Amino acid sequence: MRVLVAEDEVVLADSIAEGLRLQALAVDTAYDGDAALRRLAVNSYDVLVLDRDLPVVHGDDVCRAVMNAGWDVRMLMLTASGGLTDRVAGLSLGADDYLPKPFAFAELVARVRALGRRARPAAPPVLERAGIRLDTSRRQVYRDGHHVALSRKEFAVLEELLRADGAVVSTEQLLERAWDEHTDPFTGVVRVTMLTLRRKLGPPQVVTTVTGVGYQIP
Repeated sequence: MRVLVAEDEVVLADSIAEGLRLQALAVDTAYDGDAALRRLAVNSYDVLVLDRDLPVVHGDDVCRAVMNAGWDVRMLMLTASGGLTDRVAGLSLGADDYLPKPFAFAELVARVRALGRRARPAAPPVLERAGIRLDTSRRQVYRDGHHVALSRKEFAVLEELLRADGAVVSTEQLLERAWDEHTDPFTGVVRVTMLTLRRKLGPPQVVTTVTGVGYQIP
């Protein structure tokens, strides 16, 4: 899942982003409405965490722009105003959910994940294929009954491969889903992550390379 956090309080924005990355999500940040719109125009996000009181371009206007452009992103609006009138106004603008500040981070994560499930085709909470069992809620992986400790990126890549249900997943698709916008596509991060993932999963090899196309778990 890829998330954009648009929040002008830098410390809060960075804290939210880092917390979501610990959940194996790919997260970008924007500290004003104009920056958020520029990122939305060039990147595909599943969820936008949007502070309503953004500078430069107000959060309400960002919300309107998203709706007018038809971008396929779910919006979670954050605001210090939690009254009924404000909630109704935010939802009327096109936001999918509304969370008043201050909030519990666990609730924000739950709401982001719920919106992400609506943005993407539903997948079962436990993905299984070729002797691999991945529990998305507990963030655990097993190979033939043995626990496998994976990094956040390795887990995210394996989840994408299992979600594909045997189809080939390209390097570009993995970069789009598991890394943020600051990743240089020419660094070979996907190849390196795939090497460590294969090593940790152990023999026999289950992740195959389709030359010139991508990777799959057949």
